[in-house]
Formats: sequence, C-alpha cells, structure tokens
Amino acid sequence: MTSRRALLQFGTVTAVMATIGGGIVAGCSRSAPVFTGLDITGADFGKVLHLRSPDGVVRTLDSFKGRYVMLFFGFTQCPDVCPTALARAVDVRKLLGADGDNIQVVFVTIDPERDTPELLRQYTAAFDPGFLGLSGSLSETEEAAKEFRIFYKKIPSGSSYTMDHTAITYVFDTEGRIRLALKHEQTASQCAQDMRSLMASHTI
Repeated sequence: MTSRRALLQFGTVTAVMATIGGGIVAGCSRSAPVFTGLDITGADFGKVLHLRSPDGVVRTLDSFKGRYVMLFFGFTQCPDVCPTALARAVDVRKLLGADGDNIQVVFVTIDPERDTPELLRQYTAAFDPGFLGLSGSLSETEEAAKEFRIFYKKIPSGSSYTMDHTAITYVFDTEGRIRLALKHEQTASQCAQDMRSLMASHTI
C-alpha cells in the first residue's frame, strides 16, 4: 500500500472511532467479543445502499438480509489493494468452512466510467463466482461513498488515471446492520476470527 493509501485508511479509521467512541464505551459494561478489526456496532453511517448489480437489478442492504456481508469499495484496474482485499475474502470464506457459505462479498466500484457491468461481473467472478459487483452513476457512486465514509479521488497517470481510495472492508450482520470495519493490514486468519466472533455473538 502506498503512503497515501495508508494515510487515507488511517484517516477513515480515526473518523470511524471518533464517530462511535461513545457507543464503544457504553458497550463495555457487557461481555463483548474482542475483534482485531474495529467494532462499529451502532455507527450512524452505512445504513443506505442503492446500487445496481451487473444484471441491472437494484440492490439494497435489505437484499442481503439473512447473510453476513463483507463490503469493499474499489475499482477493477486497482493494481494491489483491491485484488488483495478480494483474495483475502476468498481465504476468509474458506477458513470459515460451512459458515463461509453464509457470507456475501460485495464489491462497489468507485470508477463507474470504466467499470462497466460486464467488466464488474468478470472481475468479481475471477475471485469467486458468488462475489457481487455493484455500480451506479457518478452521482450515485458519490452518494454511496459519502454514506459509507469512503474517500476516493482520480489521480492522473500518463494518458489515463488511477484512483486513490479508502481501503476498509465493512461487515454487516444478517439483519443488515453495520458491525465491523476490517483493516487492510489484517490477515485472512484475523478476519476469519473476527467473523467467527461476530457470528457467535450474533446467535446469543
């Protein structure tokens, strides 16, 4: 990860913790699971999603109720951060065994100008046929990124451009509530353990 991306991630993590700091303290009176990632249960963001899958169907958080969701914002021409995050998601599902089948991985493009529905379909399928790519118009993408506290920006590169963006994977429980922010530097094993802890606490 470049220093710029590291700073973006650090800024997002800091903002997330500042936003829900009171909720974390309030929850300490209960026996809560310990996560490597950030427990953002009760956060006041990440509540609305309204984007389209490659088949043109509008998907919302309600579309995934009954399953856990790992959601990541990125773009298909990303050289390292995005493929690393999606490959890690593949490993997480494998490490969880049968429980991994109850996780829906969602990849939201921040580059709808180049990431066509068919390209998104091919890109996510290259990692796992069950992974789902979502996209929207430029304004819909901006709105979604704002809702999820995701920063992204075009960076000129030769005759084209690349994108800088926040590298966080959000996790939702089976009721569609945002629960965790998995940091980019977490290993697949650490993420899988966080998912196990969440699943265990969610069944109590």
